[in-house]
Order: sequence, then C-alpha cells, then structure tokens
Amino acid sequence: MKRIFVYLLLTGFISGCSFIETTVEDFVAGGEDNADPPAPLTDIKQKVAVSTLWSASVGGGSGKTFVRLTPRVSGGKIFSADINGKVTAHDAASGSLIWSAEVKEPITGGPGVGEGLVLVGTSEAFVIALDAASGTERWRKRVSSEVLASPDAGDDRVVARTVDGKVIGMDVATGRRLWVYDHKVPVLSLRGASSPVIDRGVAVVGFASGKMVAIRVKDGAVLWETRISIPRGRSDLARMVDIDSDPIVTDGVIHVATFQGNVATVALENGRVLWNRKMSSHAGMTIDKKNIYITDEESHVWALERRSGSSLWKQDKLHARGVSAPAVYDDMVVVGDFEGYVHILDSRDGGFLARTKLSGGSVVAPPQKVGDIVYVTSANGALTAIRPKK
Repeated sequence: MKRIFVYLLLTGFISGCSFIETTVEDFVAGGEDNADPPAPLTDIKQKVAVSTLWSASVGGGSGKTFVRLTPRVSGGKIFSADINGKVTAHDAASGSLIWSAEVKEPITGGPGVGEGLVLVGTSEAFVIALDAASGTERWRKRVSSEVLASPDAGDDRVVARTVDGKVIGMDVATGRRLWVYDHKVPVLSLRGASSPVIDRGVAVVGFASGKMVAIRVKDGAVLWETRISIPRGRSDLARMVDIDSDPIVTDGVIHVATFQGNVATVALENGRVLWNRKMSSHAGMTIDKKNIYITDEESHVWALERRSGSSLWKQDKLHARGVSAPAVYDDMVVVGDFEGYVHILDSRDGGFLARTKLSGGSVVAPPQKVGDIVYVTSANGALTAIRPKK
C-alpha cells in the first residue's frame, strides 16, 4: 500500500458529526503500515548555487495537519496564513513584515488574494476577508461547513468551496451570499479540496467525485460539468478519484489532476477534454510555455507535453519522500520534501542540479515562483525566499 501524506475524510452522520477524519492506516488490516520507505538521498554534484535571500516566521504553519496553506504573492507582498489563525503580509523582496492579523479561528483554507482582499477559510465554517493593504478585517461570514480550499475573488465576487460539496458566491464588499452550488460528496475522500479558480468570469472547481464544474461567478449559473476520472473498484478507498490539487487555467485551457485517476486538459469554453492520461496525483502541478510538471502519488516528478500529455521524463529518486508540487524557474524545477529538503531539477531531463536543506521542517505547500525568487513555506511556519542561479 502506498503512503499518502494526507488525511482521508469519511462522510456520514455518526454521533451527530458530518465529517470525521481518518488516516490511510485505519483501512489497513490490523493497522499495519506496509508503505514503501522513503528513498535515501544520495550525494549529487551541486551544479546550481542556491542563495537564501531572507527567512521569516509566519506563525505556526500547518503543523501536523497536512493542510496546504500556500502563500500568495500579489502587489509586491507575500501573504501567508497559519493553522492557529494568524495572517501576515511581508514585503516580497526584503521579507520585512508589513502587517500581521489574528482572525481567532483555526485557518484551514487560504490565503486567497483578489479584489483588494486577503481571504481565508476556517475549520469552524467561516470565510474571512481582510484588507490586503492593512490587514483590517472587512467581513466574516459563516458557511455550511469547514473550508479546506483557498477562496478566490474576481468580478466583484468571492467564491468559496466547503468540504460538504458546496460552492458559494459572495458579494466582495459585504460577504453577502448571492448563490450556492451543491455537489454530492463521496463517502470517502482525501482531506483536502481543490480551490476555485476564477478566469474570464468563470469559477472552475474540481470535486472529490472526479468531476469538474464551471460556474458563472455573476449569478451561479452552471455552464458545464465534465468528468475527469471515473471511480473504479469495489471499495470506497479504491474508488477515490479526488481532484485535490488546484487546477491551472491559462489561455482558455484548464490543466487538472486527480488522485487514482487522470491528468487532463480541458477547454474552458465548453468543458471538452482535449486529452487525458492515467496518472495519480494529489500534490499538484505547474506549467511553463511548453510543458506540465507534476508530482505523482509516489513522489515521482514528471514532465509532460502540454499539447499531448506525452511523457518527456520522470525523476523517481525521490520515491515516497512526500514531495510537493513543483515550481518552474527558468530551465529548473523546484520541489520540497518531508524532511525539509529543496531539490532543484533540470527541466530538460529531470536530472538533479542542486539540493539545500531548510530549517523549517517538511515542505507541504507548493513552492511559489515570482520573478527571480522562489518562496518556500515549511510546516512549522518558516517562509524562506531563495534564488537558484547557475
């Protein structure tokens, strides 16, 4: 059985609770974990210099929850959130603190950035909007259940996704609920959720059923539904096909991956699947002009052609190391792992170019590349800006 560095979510009405966390080991007879051990790291030749520009504490991080609280860069600031309710804004170039806010709720989704707001979702079923310039709270609204995905904002709307399958459209100024889309949730799913992505007035949302839906943000009208993966197998565990990582929308095309399912590209206009191929991923992907770079469930990093999905290379020497989604930097690919190592790969063939150890614990959230800087967040709340240079 493969190791999954996330929790599972069991739905039902047991003891009055709608959502109950459980781990993969709960489904293994006798609780025995026979997962593959993480691959040991071997010495490599450092072909790229990796300089640390600055490092800052952004609170307690995600701790041991495996929630991906991914920092966002906008307007020269980098916004971060931690599981304890802290939200911070740092200068993206220098790392100096601009503001810090406490929302007094456990944050499980976010931060999202847009329309002058920083948005977070909480385990207590709130969506909270802060002013991006000052950190002042603009509004908070209760939704139907826990929010594990980053809310997004655009076209005068905030769009939030809850773990009970609802997508909520809210007024950007007041948080007033304007529309709700409801999607059936499978009995068993990964503890995580694909974030809504707004593009051209459309919110694209992936679900644990393996379906993707496009919703017009103005009024909540469903434009199309497309199945990316079909559940197969006799058990609920085998039938999991979650879209757990965030879709990437660019040039009218959606790039999406599912757990125990497919990687696919889909036309934003009509939901037509342009191509798909068998691959399981919950960590996520990134793209450049020609390729998709993706981490699969075994922590192997792949490069695929964007136009066809054909394999270009696979790096499997990080097997079972809990590797994050990649970031692409010039002709380099950057990933982090569960021991806090950052690995720099050659985007042309997947070979190792460099490795560096950060002092912040495991890297769960995808590294973020903006300009010539890569931002890496560790599980204990250390935000580090690095610059790889040949």
